[in-house]
Amino acid sequence: MLIRDGADLLINISASPFYVGKREFKWNILGSIAQKYGIPLIYANQVGGNDSVLFDGISAVIDQYGKIVARAYDFKEDLIVFNSEASESTESSKGDIRAISGSNTESILKALVMGTYDYVIKCGFSKAIVGLSGGIDSALTACIAVMALGRDNVSVVFMPSQYTSKENFEDTERLAKNLKIELSHIPIDGMFKEFLKFLSPSFKEYEPGIMEQNIQARIRGTILMGLSNKYGALLLSTGNKSELAVGYCTLYGDMSGGLAIISDVPKTVVYDLAHFINIKKEYIPSRIIEKAPSAELKPCQLDQDDLPPYEMLDPILKGYIEDLKVVDDLIKMGFDKNIVEDVILRIEKNEYKRHQAPPGLKVTSRSFGYGRRYPLAQRYTPGAI
Repeated sequence: MLIRDGADLLINISASPFYVGKREFKWNILGSIAQKYGIPLIYANQVGGNDSVLFDGISAVIDQYGKIVARAYDFKEDLIVFNSEASESTESSKGDIRAISGSNTESILKALVMGTYDYVIKCGFSKAIVGLSGGIDSALTACIAVMALGRDNVSVVFMPSQYTSKENFEDTERLAKNLKIELSHIPIDGMFKEFLKFLSPSFKEYEPGIMEQNIQARIRGTILMGLSNKYGALLLSTGNKSELAVGYCTLYGDMSGGLAIISDVPKTVVYDLAHFINIKKEYIPSRIIEKAPSAELKPCQLDQDDLPPYEMLDPILKGYIEDLKVVDDLIKMGFDKNIVEDVILRIEKNEYKRHQAPPGLKVTSRSFGYGRRYPLAQRYTPGAI
């Protein structure tokens, strides 16, 4: 109707949320519209973070041939100029073209930095605190926090136990030094022994197990929340999407916090982000990236003792959660039937944990919380439909 009434310019005022891979899809649609009707199109998109939802900006002008002739920055406010009256042969008719992210990894990192800053500031905080374990997830979270808030506004805490390796002592020290941020040491051995002292009489008939592991995580969560309250600093939890999906996390323990920065980032992408951050300078010590993931809540513990390899787990999770594939679809993709069914069962059994998790930053097409609503009480078989 607008075209029929003589419009010679289309303006799309948009609030299009970001998720990885959406940018090209969106530009193809807008370019097709401009080309179909033979008139320029201005795309003015929102930028910034609103709770879990992130807006990437990249406002643009698209000419009548479907070509982008002016473009704003991604993930930050910008002003661009385009002369709609200039002739096609005039160089200035192209308008301002800003450099934007050159890869999905860079887009995700920018989104997380922007989303962290906006969430922390809009919630009335100026500082953040992160619990370091010596692992890659907490290291990445600390890096993003520093990029978002500045090193003077981020403090980190290392809480070793009897199961903490010497390497993790060294790696946390080096990470904090690389980032030039304050590092505190608070050992939990004494507190853990006191808990067991009072709890053990009630568990005479039970062998040590998951309860003892979870108590360690909950001691750490209590310490971090105490420091958060005392300093007025927002606690950033460090769990990734792969762990959150299958419940490889402790409620009221490592899930404690006010914002879960990487809760929509699969473990394999965590590694991609770490490598990207280290391109120009090694901020995250290489040993943190190279070592096998471990919760270090019992002797010689590795993630892969309880989970499929992340290179296998993440595609299954993406297929089921983001692409809405069922068991048969995933089996046809080449995954083992028993592994697929076990992963899906874990996803559904741990929905109650995710309902109590802090909000996260959405960077995939379907995240937990904002992007996926699922019942806790159910009678049907999970994954059967």
